[in-house]
Amino acid sequence: MSFTAQLMGKNCLVIGGGVTGTAVAKALLSFGANIHIFDEKDTAGDQSIIKNIQDLPKGIELAIVSPGWRSDHPLLKKLITDGIQIQSEIDLAWLIKCEIAPNQKWVGLTGTNGKTTSIQMLQSIFTTSGINAVVCGNVGEPVISAVCDPAKYEVLALELSSFQIHWSELPKYESIAILNIAQDHIDWHGSFEEYAKAKLKLIGQSKRSFINKSDPYLAARHLGQDGVTWFSLNTPAIGEIGLVEELIIDRAFATSKAHATEIAEIIDITPTVPHNILNAMAAAALALSIGISYAQIKAGLTAFTTDHHRLELIKKGNEINWINDSKATNPHAAAAAIMANLNVIWIAGGLAKGASMDELVQRCAPRIKSAILIGKDRDLIKASLTKYAPQIPIHLVDQESDNSQLIHDVVKLALKLAEPGDTVLLAPACASMDQFTSYAQRGELFAKAVGELA
Repeated sequence: MSFTAQLMGKNCLVIGGGVTGTAVAKALLSFGANIHIFDEKDTAGDQSIIKNIQDLPKGIELAIVSPGWRSDHPLLKKLITDGIQIQSEIDLAWLIKCEIAPNQKWVGLTGTNGKTTSIQMLQSIFTTSGINAVVCGNVGEPVISAVCDPAKYEVLALELSSFQIHWSELPKYESIAILNIAQDHIDWHGSFEEYAKAKLKLIGQSKRSFINKSDPYLAARHLGQDGVTWFSLNTPAIGEIGLVEELIIDRAFATSKAHATEIAEIIDITPTVPHNILNAMAAAALALSIGISYAQIKAGLTAFTTDHHRLELIKKGNEINWINDSKATNPHAAAAAIMANLNVIWIAGGLAKGASMDELVQRCAPRIKSAILIGKDRDLIKASLTKYAPQIPIHLVDQESDNSQLIHDVVKLALKLAEPGDTVLLAPACASMDQFTSYAQRGELFAKAVGELA
């Protein structure tokens, strides 16, 4: 009996009532399964949502878990104890894909930072190439929705968080790319080692892996096994992708060892900063792995523009740049943003998610002119600055009323501190949920305040 036929009449528990859980429930219902949804969050009074473990119905045969749920949650522990099969949304999607779209190819991309930019670059390449493909997963629609879409995509490009990889065992990717690995989500995984292990797990699930040799952590790993291809900002060796002067050069897909092919010029990449060039290399490598031409890749990279809240120049006046990088929600991303600028008035703080700020401060101190700190874990950043860069003035801004007024006060202070030649940079190195609904709201309020005050 086929997998989808087995779902008919099966009692399924969907864990999580958000975007992913809703998509899973819709797919399972379409195959005739009986659905129960569990979510502890407020679900706008939806009485059909189960909120307490003791209210679980009897006879659950399959549980599908949304990626943000930790394996040590009491519900997951109970299901394991009761011997109930648990699958991730991505594994469920893979099983369905193998039946209804057996020729569909999957490529995957992960990293601490740059995932969304890189995957959106790949979407731009898909558009210019005319291929019937879509990006999904941690960005765009859930994977299960893309698999079941009537469009019958030839290729799915999955942006994958560490949570999604942790829960996923079944997919076999045509290729994957790992951009970087640095401290993030330590509170969820329990340690940096477990977080890194989740990211590196993808190598064993793919035919070919593209790994960033310019990332210190990845470069130090012994990843020279079959199927691993390096990309970097250095001149590429045979079998690598890299830079030769102003050109991104491929020697990984070359027809001979002596052959090298131009993928794009670095001026085709916007913004033309080192970490974004690496993002473009990852996107290009994934595209090449599924047969997209060099010309189509160059056209896609040229046409691409960055998302809001990622190194977004909000305003330039009086020789002062105001940049919104609210999406820099961990130290690694914030460091990249700081190092792309000079004389930085750094606005930071929020929820650190267990990450240390020491390495960021040690690396970026020469670029930071002063720091404006907000949020729950601002003292963590303050401690690192005090220890490793005591010469940098620190300014703490408290939230006196709403978050709009908080950002208004921050921008007002930055105006007093900034001089011609400076960059006022919102790169928080922290998540936003202590004071804002999302990093997007944080960035939008910053842009609004800059527009009103600067």
